[in-house]
Amino acid sequence: MRGAVSRASFVIAADSGADHALALGVPIDLAVGDFDSISADGLATLERVGVPLERHPADKEATDLELALDAAAMRGSNRVVVVGGTGGRLDHVLGGLSLLASDAYAGFELDALFGRATVHVVRQERRLAGRTGELISLLALHGPASGVVTKGLAYPLRGETLVPGSTRGVSNVFARAEARVALETGVLLALRPG
Repeated sequence: MRGAVSRASFVIAADSGADHALALGVPIDLAVGDFDSISADGLATLERVGVPLERHPADKEATDLELALDAAAMRGSNRVVVVGGTGGRLDHVLGGLSLLASDAYAGFELDALFGRATVHVVRQERRLAGRTGELISLLALHGPASGVVTKGLAYPLRGETLVPGSTRGVSNVFARAEARVALETGVLLALRPG
């Protein structure tokens, strides 16, 4: 995690994510959430060092991850890396993955690190560095992804359509150190299980 955020130009901590950032010595520029899962010490530290807090009610209609992504979008970010973000709960994992592919965040390049897994949101085209033999799965979200073309993967796709609920894009493999994934319409998640 430290390496992923040390290069960040602006760090937004979502609720208890602030505890993790503080433990790693990562400077926080903004903290968002209802602050129901951050430790009392963590919240006190944020207040003491003057980190701006964007407080939301506990009965809000968005997860803390969504609030953090909205804050990034409002600041005109061109690239966002989410670190953590699932709380270890399956509903949060599924909701978070769906959220990453939301049209609301189409304005920036978006990647996520969930434990050992890495997720890349693919709209139009992405080039992904990897290791030969590394697993990668392509999943369509929010509708069909059409005209999918891959290069650098062991099982190439050549203008195919991937639909939500299909496993057609699961368990592909990097055949080279770089893969290209392109599509004409829709959105894909490129998941690397780690």
